[in-house]
Parts: sequence; C-alpha cells; structure tokens
Amino acid sequence: MTLKSNIDERKLPQHVAIIMDGNGRWAKDRGKFRIFGHQNGVKAVREATEASAELGIKYLTLYAFSTENWNRPQLEVIALMELLVSTIRKETATLMKNNIRLMAIGNMQDLPAKCFKELTAAIEETKNNTRMTLVLALSYSSKWDITKAVKTIAQKVKDGLLEVESITHNTIDEHLSTKDIPSPELMIRTSGEHRISNFLLWELAYSEFYFTDKLWPDFNREDLYEAVLDYQQRERRFGKTSEQINNS
Repeated sequence: MTLKSNIDERKLPQHVAIIMDGNGRWAKDRGKFRIFGHQNGVKAVREATEASAELGIKYLTLYAFSTENWNRPQLEVIALMELLVSTIRKETATLMKNNIRLMAIGNMQDLPAKCFKELTAAIEETKNNTRMTLVLALSYSSKWDITKAVKTIAQKVKDGLLEVESITHNTIDEHLSTKDIPSPELMIRTSGEHRISNFLLWELAYSEFYFTDKLWPDFNREDLYEAVLDYQQRERRFGKTSEQINNS
C-alpha cells in the first residue's frame, strides 16, 4: 500500500504552506555554487505543486524569497531573480494545463521590473483557474505585512473611517496581503531547521508544524504525502479539551 493510498481525502488540509529550505547546503554538499541548489529546487516545487493538486489541497503557499533575502550576496540575488523569471515563464503553461491559479504575496514593488512583469502576466493568465491556488511569497516577511496592515488601520482611524473600539482580529485579517487566502492548517519546513523565519506569523497561529531533515531539492511527492499523513494523525483542539472535540 502506498503512502498516497493511506491519506484520508475527507481530512485534507485546505491550505499547506512550505518553507523551502536547504538549497544552499544541497549545492555545497556537491561542491557547487548556491544557485545550483536553487535551480534544482525548481523540481521540488513542481513535485509539491502537482502532488498537492492531485490530492485535492486547495491552497499551497511557498516561501520563495523573504525581505531578508535581499541582504544575500548581490550575485546570488541577481541569479535568483533571473531563475524566478525563467521558471515563471516556463511553468505558466503547466499551471494552465493543470487548472492552477497563481497568486503572490509580498512587496512586489521591490522586485526587478522584468520579474514583476512576468509574475503579473502569469497571475493574469491563470486568474480563472479553479483546481488549486499556488501562492508565491516573494519579497515577503510577516513583520512587513503586519506593519503595513497596522499603518493602514491607523490611517483609517485617523481619517474617521474606523472606530478603535470596532477593531478585532478580523480587522487585522482583512488588511493583510493574505486576506483572500484561508490560514494554513499545515506548515512544512525542510532542511532540519525548527523555526518559521518571519513567515505567516499571524496566519500560522493554529497551524500544525511538520519539520523534515530533507533538503529542499530532495523533497518529493512522497515527502508531501508523509507530511499530510502526519497531519491527519494529530488532534486539532483550538484551545479546547480532547473530550470537547470528541463530543462535538
């Protein structure tokens, strides 16, 4: 019996988020430059995306490039942006074939013009696809997103458009770049690191975390199935007791 056949389709997470970590170490282990790892990580992106869509997962968010990543060596950043452009260009047809919509969260204005153009074109071309939504977190950090949301809310209060007393957690939700995306039930991080690195801090409040030692270029659909199976064996209580969950 395969891992996939053991998955209960009735208990799938609606949204899976992945921190794709370990490209640099994967390349270093092979005596290559870091960009070699990023290039080989594209295959893992394809595997995770196709496997998620086949399972029936509705949203897959990939942490592709953080605001902190702009501080990496310039040559690596340039190579990453060029890789992103070429990958989006090549994979758009595959997204269309598989009925997958592309979205992006993050400070898109920081992206190079060519990258921004390819990204927005792919988002526009795939906007009517309905099978699954693939969300790329690009030039993204949760602290940036929350700060931006707070500024917008504060301005609305200042302008008399919003009462302080009416602000709830839903108000925060509605001003984040993820406002049209359900919070992830499952967050996966590769490479053996056990931290969330400024990724979806607000949205991951009740998510289940799954950590694997696999470096991202080695991550495949079987690894995704394993993570989903692990998720399905957990009891999600949201602050309640087991007895309350079982009796509801």
